[in-house]
Amino acid sequence: MDIFIQILLLVLGFSMLIKGADWFVDGAAGIAKKFGIPSLVIGLTIVAMGTSAPEAAISISAAFKGSADIAVGNVLGSNIMNILIILGLTAIITPLAVQKSTIKYEIPFMILITVVFGLLGLFDNVLGIFDGIILWVLFLAYLVYLLFMAKKGKGEQEDSVDIPGKTKMPRLIILGIIGVVLIIFGSNITVDAATNIARTFGMSERFIGLTIVALGTSLPELVTSITAAVKKNADIAIGNIVGSNIFNILFVIGTSALITPVAYQPQFLFDTVVCVATAVLLLLCLFNKNQKLKRWAGILMLLCYAGYFSYIIMQ
Repeated sequence: MDIFIQILLLVLGFSMLIKGADWFVDGAAGIAKKFGIPSLVIGLTIVAMGTSAPEAAISISAAFKGSADIAVGNVLGSNIMNILIILGLTAIITPLAVQKSTIKYEIPFMILITVVFGLLGLFDNVLGIFDGIILWVLFLAYLVYLLFMAKKGKGEQEDSVDIPGKTKMPRLIILGIIGVVLIIFGSNITVDAATNIARTFGMSERFIGLTIVALGTSLPELVTSITAAVKKNADIAIGNIVGSNIFNILFVIGTSALITPVAYQPQFLFDTVVCVATAVLLLLCLFNKNQKLKRWAGILMLLCYAGYFSYIIMQ
């Protein structure tokens, strides 16, 4: 009976996280639009950060509660899942064209910061304040890059980010506040329920973070990317994933490390290598004449995730 209650709490927590992220994005994007912030910046920052809000809330909450394996596992698992499952499924639905800047700068930057994250964790098996500062400096550099891209006017040809324009400011503020509250409470419920389930079934926190929690917190990215693909907004589909993965490592882990030391278990080296390999695979799949993520690449990505999942479940 207790395990049934924990599963219900897990579902409730995920529901609160997803709805909270949705309302937070609507509120924050609407406020930003009213202040005249370009939609490219809104799309690559607020939308990407909003869909990553569950990962941020889960990891920071888990770090506070001493469940570092869930904090790190959630980020690595989400980043792997975002590329292999979400982009894999999206590419099968429709081939995705990608901007040159994403191939030349953003994906290589995602690979670089994942390597940096792994090296920082391996150095002393703890991500502390100094590591958090390094990740935050890289995060600020990424934001400066986005502002530079916005000033150059790239991506402004199509206003593909769905932003509430006619909603009044008080309603947008209330939406944003309710969204944040749901994210905070949802993350607490989810971490507690996931930890209890892991202990009941004898599963490691690493496994539950890499799989169940990662899947739950990746649902906003899944919905956003598939919706964007169906609407033929390929730049949003891939940009959302790349932006979210960068945000997950630099902001989520960086902030967690600044708040409290986060243990990086040696077992996470394998998952970090897989995380780097999935980003490299994405880049290689885009090296074609049309610079598209094609259906065969989507199928390959799903097969790669099946292999990875089989490996971690047998450990």
